[in-house]
Amino acid sequence: MDYDKLCKEILDLDSKVRFAGVCDETGEIKFGGQREGITNLLTAEETKKSNLQAMARWGLRNSLSPKVGKGKYAMAEYEKMKRITFPLDPDHLLLATTEVDADHVRIISNILQRINI
Repeated sequence: MDYDKLCKEILDLDSKVRFAGVCDETGEIKFGGQREGITNLLTAEETKKSNLQAMARWGLRNSLSPKVGKGKYAMAEYEKMKRITFPLDPDHLLLATTEVDADHVRIISNILQRINI
């Protein structure tokens, strides 16, 4: 899968998508990035820490997958944004953030179609 292309497609889905990126197991964003003109809410160090926490949470979710099935996505809504994570493979996680008033159901559905889940 072309992760750069995927991230661009996600940013093109809706103007309320703030960020689309793929991180690896180190928490580093390897593909994609922030929508132009959007102010980062977190520093680069805070983003990496948040990504590592997301990777760890997916590891915990996967430990239950034999009983409940494979996880498709997880979403958290904060006062200033929504963050949606999608497991791509054991070493990569797709991260998308949106404005709080974004239609996250439509955005999630479109992303799931693109990553074939």
